[in-house]
Amino acid sequence: MTDVVRYERRGPVALVTMDRPKYRNAQNSAMTYALDAAFTRAVDDEEVSVIVLAGAGDHFSAGHDIGTPERDAHRSFQRRAVLWWDHVDKSGGDGRYSREIEVYLGMCRRWREIPKPTVAMVQGACIAGGLMLAWVCDLIVAADDAFFADPVVRMGIPGVEYFAHPWVLGPRAAKEVLFTGERFDARRAYEWGMVNRVVPRDRLEEETVALAGRIAGMPRFGLALTKRAVNQAEDLMGLRAGMDSAFGLHHFAHAHNAETSADPLGGMDARAMRREGRRD
Repeated sequence: MTDVVRYERRGPVALVTMDRPKYRNAQNSAMTYALDAAFTRAVDDEEVSVIVLAGAGDHFSAGHDIGTPERDAHRSFQRRAVLWWDHVDKSGGDGRYSREIEVYLGMCRRWREIPKPTVAMVQGACIAGGLMLAWVCDLIVAADDAFFADPVVRMGIPGVEYFAHPWVLGPRAAKEVLFTGERFDARRAYEWGMVNRVVPRDRLEEETVALAGRIAGMPRFGLALTKRAVNQAEDLMGLRAGMDSAFGLHHFAHAHNAETSADPLGGMDARAMRREGRRD
């Protein structure tokens, strides 16, 4: 776990830090399972009341790993989130669906249900899969240099796997973010209600840990029940069902891309995505 995720406890607060700064904390499967192990450790620790999720270096997370030398898309997954067969010897949509329902959608849903409050501490880039990690947290504290985007419509895909956009942004803002693929800054995210606080970059950790500490003073069981109540209300507003529907469309898009371009990502790799992003 220490290779790609760091774990530290500060009194009642567990600080879980993604540690691939060279690649802007792009998420491979090793990081996914390291995060899961760290979250499990924090849940099991009786002394921990609140969990803070952070990213080492200048950026929170540039999203899913689609092009680093350490990308591990063809490694077997561990089936912690869903009971489904492995993907490594499956072809076509079978293999891709198997992997993404575990390491992307399934893991994010698992982390959303962590019974202890979670706070995302976001600086720099929070792109695509980075949004998924921030959105599963209960609160988001953003530095004034943070920026956000879900540019995967450039691939012909209708948003990332954990499709929470209409609930965390509102329908019209969600459409703007997806239709344009453009970045939006921390202030805009605050105006839309996506982040709770925007603070100076040099005070991000201080402010986030202080907020977590204040929350930690509340009764733990009361916090767990309150979190469950709000999550259930979101699900009654259609979050879970809408996400299931969007996940199916996501994989239909992968299949269409593979049919028309022999590439489920529509010919877009990490370099192409960065190039397109600079045109915004």
